[in-house]
Amino acid sequence: MTELRERVIRLLQDPRVVKLMRNPKVQQWVLKGFRFRGRVAGAIEQRVQAIAGALNLATQRDLRALHRRIRDLERELRETEERLSDAEDDREAPARN
Repeated sequence: MTELRERVIRLLQDPRVVKLMRNPKVQQWVLKGFRFRGRVAGAIEQRVQAIAGALNLATQRDLRALHRRIRDLERELRETEERLSDAEDDREAPARN
């Protein structure tokens, strides 16, 4: 992968490629290519979600949502424990005096 990246960088620095990339028509085609790639990736993602749902399998999206939910619940638990501790301290304070 590193070798490929280096080749692409060298290619993009080539004066002929720089000149070609300044052409508005080439820029439009490159943009269309990126958009097409995004649409294809989105369509594949939707298919994967549908198949995973049909097979009752968890996807990365499901796992990320689960991790977020666990993080939120852990935060809520910490906050509740702190409030409980503060309430106990407040209740014990007059008894000490």
